[in-house]
Amino acid sequence: MVGGRVAALDVLRGVAILGTLGTNIWIFTTPGGAAGFLSGGGSGFAETFLRFLSNGKFLALLSIMFGIGLAMQHASALRRGERWPGWYLWRSALLLLEGLIHYVLIFEFDVLMFYALVSVLVAYLVGRSAKVIRGWMIGQAVLLVTIIGLLTWALLASKAGGPSGGLPADTSSWLAQVQARLDYAGLYRAEAIFAVPLSTVLFLAGVRLLRAGALEDSERGRLIQRRLTAWGLGFGIPLNAVTSFAGAELFLVDRYLCAPIVAFGLLGLITMVVNRMRAEAGMARRGLTAVGRTALTCYVGQNVIASILCYDWGLGLNGHGPAVTAALWLAISLLLMAGAPWWLRRHERGPMEALWQWAYRVPQRQPAPR
Repeated sequence: MVGGRVAALDVLRGVAILGTLGTNIWIFTTPGGAAGFLSGGGSGFAETFLRFLSNGKFLALLSIMFGIGLAMQHASALRRGERWPGWYLWRSALLLLEGLIHYVLIFEFDVLMFYALVSVLVAYLVGRSAKVIRGWMIGQAVLLVTIIGLLTWALLASKAGGPSGGLPADTSSWLAQVQARLDYAGLYRAEAIFAVPLSTVLFLAGVRLLRAGALEDSERGRLIQRRLTAWGLGFGIPLNAVTSFAGAELFLVDRYLCAPIVAFGLLGLITMVVNRMRAEAGMARRGLTAVGRTALTCYVGQNVIASILCYDWGLGLNGHGPAVTAALWLAISLLLMAGAPWWLRRHERGPMEALWQWAYRVPQRQPAPR
């Protein structure tokens, strides 16, 4: 614990936020943006390898972190004697609104809307027995595997081209992109059929891991961390590498089944490393911790920055190959790791977090006494 916070939690969240950018940066740097990305196309070894490093893993880690955070809020509410889910449902509503705005104005593949929907379900499950939680995890996992299995079989059988169809691949106008997101919301939001069951499993896994002591700097915590690292990385990385290089037909298996296994390994490894470090050891840890503490601001901010840098209505830094894409990711990440600590030295919360806190408190305020 550092200052009343779980030491590894903010670092894990910071790694997940910047790792998610590592996946999304390929969308921003593809000519035509999201539509160009969905149309597929060949990619060389270097690009495939770089995508393998981030695709799906850090989004899964972020989902686990969300579940851990939900479980901590539930435990805190119980300690204070508050009703649950109570006002937590208002948090979910705000998250859904934030996700909707983020989707329309900034990014086609927003995850906040999915998280908002799943958070409502998990809020009602978090207080149930371990047997009930395990049953929901198994049920949602079976649903996810079935959907992905059927779609992968169809892709292998048909060798179909990219799914973008007639999507307008035009990033020369921000307003045109906004209109396209509205016009093709059904396609851009179709990821929900994978994201909702997967997020449910990962949220609930986060709940169980927190209660089992997976983040603790204790003997039971270290045992869980070693097991997560061994299985998640030792088994997950080779499997994930195979599916990453096997071709586009296994993309769904790669992103939604194999990558989450690696995410558990990352959680175990990063927690072990952080728990063995001195508090505030090094600039990298301070930067990642600050990004984790301002996760919502950095998630939205990195997509805004990438849009300005990469889309044709901005600087147009797209279509220049994997080296430039990797350099853009690194530059944005370093900017956030420098900017987030600077902001927190002057303010208690990030800008989005402060706005969120205000919006959360507004309906709970009692009228002033006369």
